[in-house]
Amino acid sequence: MPLLEINDLVKTYPRPAGGGVHPVVDVRAFALEAGAQLALRGESGTGKTTFLNLIAGILAADSGAIRFDGRDVTRLGEAARDRLRALSIGYIFQTFNLLQGHTVLENVEFGMAFGRGVDRAYAASLLQRVGLGDKLGHFPRQLSTGQQQRVAVARALANHPQLVLADEPTGNLDRRNARESLGLIREVCHETGAALLLVSHDERVLAAFEHMQDFSAMNRALAEAAK
Repeated sequence: MPLLEINDLVKTYPRPAGGGVHPVVDVRAFALEAGAQLALRGESGTGKTTFLNLIAGILAADSGAIRFDGRDVTRLGEAARDRLRALSIGYIFQTFNLLQGHTVLENVEFGMAFGRGVDRAYAASLLQRVGLGDKLGHFPRQLSTGQQQRVAVARALANHPQLVLADEPTGNLDRRNARESLGLIREVCHETGAALLLVSHDERVLAAFEHMQDFSAMNRALAEAAK
C-alpha cells in the first residue's frame, strides 16, 4: 500500500457575486510510496499549493479520497486533521512562516509542541544538523534568507514525519543557497526515511530529481477553468 494515495480529489472556490464555482484541483489518481522523493512540476496558478494543503489537511476537499498511511484524511474533522499533520507530516512553506518574536530554537520547539512533545535536545541537534548550532538564540530577523530556510527545514522534521511536503522551498533563495537547501532537504529526508513531495516551477530544481511528474497535466481543473 502506498504511503499516500489520492483518488478523484476535487477542490473548488466560489466565484465572486454568485457566479458559480472556480475549479482549483481535480486530480483523478496520485500515489507516493513510503520513503520516495518526487517532484511535481507546475507554473504559478496551477493549484500546486492547494494540492499540498489538501494533503496536509489544512484545507478540506469538496470530494474524493486522500489516504495517508491507510487513513482517509477527507473523512477526518478539522481537529483530527490537525493532529495527523502535527504527528506525521512536515511542511516546508515557501515563505518559511517562522515566528518572528521567537528564537530559532523556540521556532522548532513550537512545532514539536503540537506533536509528540517538546524535546529540546533533539531540536538543538536538528539545528546543528542544518548548520545552525551556533544560532539557537538568534531571532529570524537576525538570519539570512538561506538560514531562515534551514530553520524551516529543521522545524518540518522535528516530529519525525512520515511525509515532508515542500512548496517551492527554494523560491526565495539565490542559486547557491537554493542548491544547498535542496540538497539538505533531500539528504535529511533520506536519512530519516521520510517521503518527500516537492512542488516547483524551477527547472533546475526539478532536474535534481530522479522522479518527476507534471502537475499541470494531472490537474483536470485547469482544462475546466479554461472552458
